[in-house]
Amino acid sequence: MQLMSERPKPLPREHYAHFQAISTRWMDNDVYGHVNNVVHYSFFDTAVNRYLIEAGALDIHAGAVIGLVVQTQCHYFDSLAFPQTVHAGIRVAHLGRSSVRYELGLYADDSPLSAAIGSFVHVYVDRASRRPVPVPDALRAALTPLLRS
Repeated sequence: MQLMSERPKPLPREHYAHFQAISTRWMDNDVYGHVNNVVHYSFFDTAVNRYLIEAGALDIHAGAVIGLVVQTQCHYFDSLAFPQTVHAGIRVAHLGRSSVRYELGLYADDSPLSAAIGSFVHVYVDRASRRPVPVPDALRAALTPLLRS
């Protein structure tokens, strides 16, 4: 991501390690004719969790460890709308003992620059106690290829 003192700018696709395609839905558009800002957060969550599930690193129904979002942000540059395919770029900016900071970029169709960039932090916790636990080995192995400084 960029320093807080800098005005964020759209980023090229090369900034990200992996992409997930997400179709916009009719209901995503608001009265202004574009995807409502809150939907961007859903795209972030969908892209990361789909990646983790497909990598075999996250069992959302029975896994002993789950990720809770503790911080999130988004910067908007251009509109997304239905019907479009959004390509969500994913990278891991920090992989800690029990937390992960994801950075994401949302791209409309084949646009070379992001319509939005954002980040969120997952703290991994025991499903029952909700107390932080070390990032499981399978999860760490799935996240390591996404690490970018």
